[in-house]
Amino acid sequence: MTPEQTALDPANLEFSLDQIQQMTHAVLTHVLDHHAELADRPIRGDFDGIEDLCRNLKEALPETGVPLESLLDPMFRDWIPRSFGTPGPGYLAYIPGGGVFPAALADFISATTNRYTGIWQAAPALVQLEANALDWLRDAMQFPPEARGLFTPGGSMAMFNAIACAREKLLGTEIRTGTVFVSSQAHHSIAKAARLAGIAHDRVRTIDVDGNYRMRIDALQHAIERDRGDGLKPFMVFSTAGTTNTGAVDPLDAIADVAAREGLWHHVDGAYGGCFHLVPELRHLLAGLPRADSLTLDPHKGLFLPYGTGALLVRNGEDLRALHASHAGYLPDNQLEFYDPAQYGPDLSRGFPGLRVWMCLKIFGAARYRAAIAEKRELAVWAAQQIAAIPGIVMDALPQLSLFAFHLEGKGLDTLDAQNQATRELMERVTRRGKVMLTGAQVGERFLGRVCVLSFRTRRAEMETCVQHLVEEAAALVAQAAEQT
Repeated sequence: MTPEQTALDPANLEFSLDQIQQMTHAVLTHVLDHHAELADRPIRGDFDGIEDLCRNLKEALPETGVPLESLLDPMFRDWIPRSFGTPGPGYLAYIPGGGVFPAALADFISATTNRYTGIWQAAPALVQLEANALDWLRDAMQFPPEARGLFTPGGSMAMFNAIACAREKLLGTEIRTGTVFVSSQAHHSIAKAARLAGIAHDRVRTIDVDGNYRMRIDALQHAIERDRGDGLKPFMVFSTAGTTNTGAVDPLDAIADVAAREGLWHHVDGAYGGCFHLVPELRHLLAGLPRADSLTLDPHKGLFLPYGTGALLVRNGEDLRALHASHAGYLPDNQLEFYDPAQYGPDLSRGFPGLRVWMCLKIFGAARYRAAIAEKRELAVWAAQQIAAIPGIVMDALPQLSLFAFHLEGKGLDTLDAQNQATRELMERVTRRGKVMLTGAQVGERFLGRVCVLSFRTRRAEMETCVQHLVEEAAALVAQAAEQT
């Protein structure tokens, strides 16, 4: 709107079609320029003076508007570059989320059409598309036809809904007596989700892991028996299909056996690794996953979608419906034939989160997704082999999926503290070069360097660069330590 139009009708929030076209063109131009430069931008971003920048960004609610272009220029020039380069091909830190472009188009359609999908009756065909996407994930995970699910902002909310579902079915009102079991390497969001679901922190049991960072079955069995002996009610166990620290996959089949024998709800946290199950040749790495009572997936990881795309699958869909189904006098009667989002999730007011999943699976097809996922594992296995041969590198976790971990040793690096410091410095030096970004993790008393291959833009060239930079920086650090002894 021009200032003149605003002055004449200050309550008018509409733009003309020409104005919409101009605004869309301006945004698209900036986005395309940004994408064209992804490979050349420093992967960690420029954080010099970031505190002052954030302080200067604080402002009161503006009374009058400004042109869109005045917002886009600093957004793409100053603000977006001062962040981790998560969509870049060299992002090998944390758990990458790529953000394939069709998902952005889906979000644009969803936001501009602004359709309400809380109930099936409001947008039947659109809700069916979302149901299709959930069914595709269900089938890829080899869950039964009666399984149902919902899309969430991420794994944390999927975990919360899973705990609430299990609590409702197995504990009822006896919440205080219920205990939950997680490994020492489980994601921290589980304990938080348990608190939100009414399970106190002193009812979350941490189970030791073996030498490969996988939950110990004997320790799990002992913990269950101890709680039962204390008059408590064990009701849920969490296993992980790909831990954040080392990429470990718990013995899912064995945990499923324990859960079935003891009457526990078994939830698999597949936020990172679950999507590897799409590839038939890799399913043996996740043996037992289809036996889970519920499953967390993060399509913003394994399907390379933008952040904010999580999912929950529940084996018996009626368990999920029993938690969430509700009625109100102003709403249509619940129908049972078709998927109805508000009957399977906590949100009544919702947009169209499933469109990005549906559209990307339609555009790329399952075959291309399988090829891309398989490639990431192949790249991780190749890189781990090369890095294991670097003098001074000790591999702590080989890639069970596409993540591996290691530390640095050598003459002058004889103590744990010295090794931890050198490994931290190795991660920092490689990242400072600006081509790849690596992060580490504190696991017990040891700090591990990590490489996680999961961005759709990461190809062989980026992994060769990663290996070469680790070769050079590890040699420099080992030599430096030796000279100081």
